[in-house]
Amino acid sequence: MRKTITDIQQMKSRGEPIAMLTAYDAVTAALFDAAGVPMLLVGDSLGDNVLGFGSTIPVTIDDMVRHTAAVARGAQSALIVADMPFLSYATLDTAVAAARRLMQEGGAQAVKLEGGQTMTPIVRRLVECGVPVMGHLGYTPQSAHVFGKVRVQGKSAAAARRMVEDALALEEAGAFALVLELVPAQLAAAITTRLRIPTIGIGAGPHCDGQVQVSTDMLGLRDDFKPRHARRFAELAPIIRAAVTAYIAAVGERSFPADEHSSRMDEATLQEALEGLS
Repeated sequence: MRKTITDIQQMKSRGEPIAMLTAYDAVTAALFDAAGVPMLLVGDSLGDNVLGFGSTIPVTIDDMVRHTAAVARGAQSALIVADMPFLSYATLDTAVAAARRLMQEGGAQAVKLEGGQTMTPIVRRLVECGVPVMGHLGYTPQSAHVFGKVRVQGKSAAAARRMVEDALALEEAGAFALVLELVPAQLAAAITTRLRIPTIGIGAGPHCDGQVQVSTDMLGLRDDFKPRHARRFAELAPIIRAAVTAYIAAVGERSFPADEHSSRMDEATLQEALEGLS
């Protein structure tokens, strides 16, 4: 049975840490699901982790629907949250249309959007329409051009107070959970204790109710990027390179495919098929 937002909120009530990972395809979603991860995020981070873009900005709603549907086909138990991509929720109408596609076509059980108090009318409207919404505060990748560079958010007294107010406003608007990205650990802890809904940290210290990691970071699939907040639980890039090198060598020396990888047919049948052909 697939987990619900109530299941996730009850994990906070029980003091049970919530593990969340990004997933972008059916194969990895099935693996993560089998391992028991309770919540999968189909992040617009697929832009710079799967599609080869330099940021999340170029990711479209069509991209998100396609990858969400793949994850939904692969995972049977995890709650699937889909990111609403850049400018897909700039108005109430576009937000409702984007959420409809992510849930009806993509099979998501919830959506995630970035922003604080200015987003509360959008959150409230989506919740009224039956769409569970996860908020996202701190460093918000869709605003990368505004921030100028990746940096910790909320370090001044004014910025920290504003983030607490944003978090409370999102909860009041009906958000069922909140991602805190690149936020000082003490501020993330203060927000977490003030909210009834779960906080999910990424670069926000150990005191959030849960943690989310980009799967390519966690699995060590990239050599070119290792953010400070990520911990590599495997180093798959060199393993994959070694496997591909071995495959190329086996093809080159004709040791693959061998008889056990091939099928055969009756020789007389083959001769009959070839009879009279040049």
